Amino acid sequence: MFWRSSKAVSLGDKSASITAPLGDAEGAALRDDYDTALEIWSRLAHAGSARAQAEIGRCFVEAHGVERNPVLAHEWLTLSARGNDPLGQRLLGEFYFNGENGAPDRSIAEEWYARAARQGEPYAQDMLSWLLAESEHRKPDYAEARLWALKAAEQGIVPAMVRLGNFYHNALGVERDPATAAAWWRKAAERGDADAQAMLGASYQIGAGVPRDSATALAWLTRARQAHSKLADRFYTAVRNGCTEEERREAECLANAPHPSEGDAS
Repeated sequence: MFWRSSKAVSLGDKSASITAPLGDAEGAALRDDYDTALEIWSRLAHAGSARAQAEIGRCFVEAHGVERNPVLAHEWLTLSARGNDPLGQRLLGEFYFNGENGAPDRSIAEEWYARAARQGEPYAQDMLSWLLAESEHRKPDYAEARLWALKAAEQGIVPAMVRLGNFYHNALGVERDPATAAAWWRKAAERGDADAQAMLGASYQIGAGVPRDSATALAWLTRARQAHSKLADRFYTAVRNGCTEEERREAECLANAPHPSEGDAS
């Protein structure tokens, strides 16, 4: 098959002529019709489309329509990333982060995430933030990590919202600010993040950055437990035992009520 090699790829700029076919390929992939998607991506990739090259690389990583092949995945993703496609750069970062072709290399992963992040790729911004704050391969840079988390959170990336809450709660690169921490946890909690729900529940129980409210605390902790947050287990029993029967009934109603942000794209 043509897409099994990235050789003889044209580097000409054909961006105006490939937009519609890329959409056709994406639609086929959403229908799990990877035969059609790969046929389109192959033609576009060999015509110089860095986005199509990224998609072929992802197929070889995730075994969509082809057998998993890290060697070919790396070949295609590298070609895409060097062609300055932010998706290709982010996926190449993931390739090194996960050690798809051997041991993980988070230093190289950080380089590619950073390139994609600077182009506004939200998931790359989130991962760059995580690496800057939590990875063992480097000294933490919480101030820079917070800036990238903010950029990702502004694009709807929920883990970045949780991380921002943690930064303000733990005074990492910023002054401790319980109200701002709770505000970010709320954004993530309303989008279904279980650990954010647990932290928000704990905040309501002790009145950290929000008014003290045992019923609301129990409601968020209930949601967090239902979503299998281990953090919630630290607080749930003590909070529930401290509630009156009326507060428990109120918490049950609150826990089962929908929140307007739930189901939003992340």
